[in-house]
Amino acid sequence: MTNERAFKLEAALKIHLLLVDDEPDFKEIILKRLTRMGIQLSLADCCAAALETLETQPVDVIIMDVSMPGLDGIQCLKKVKERWPLVEVIILTGHASVKSGIEGMQGGAFDYCLKPIDVLELLEKVELAAQKALLNKENAKA
Repeated sequence: MTNERAFKLEAALKIHLLLVDDEPDFKEIILKRLTRMGIQLSLADCCAAALETLETQPVDVIIMDVSMPGLDGIQCLKKVKERWPLVEVIILTGHASVKSGIEGMQGGAFDYCLKPIDVLELLEKVELAAQKALLNKENAKA
């Protein structure tokens, strides 16, 4: 756990994060690691559930898997960006599919990570996305 503290989590502690993934074990691991660090986190197992969550509670950053049943992560990203343009999205793509990550970036994603994911790398991206999300909120108020 000391490695996870190698950089400061500041913005990530001020935001609400949504993890969208259909793999229960992966969600459980990420939930435990991030909540232990003080990050407020909700879970969704598909795009439809993620969109429902966005309708009912404020979310600042989304970590979203590309490969899910129903709407995939790229299609879901498009819906999120149309309705909630200030939400930052980090795309997770498996099987070394850099193409999906690049497609996500072109669709407005903040960044992407390859699965299997290094949790420290994910935390660093969450912190950067959280900083941008907080800046988006400030600018929207101005």
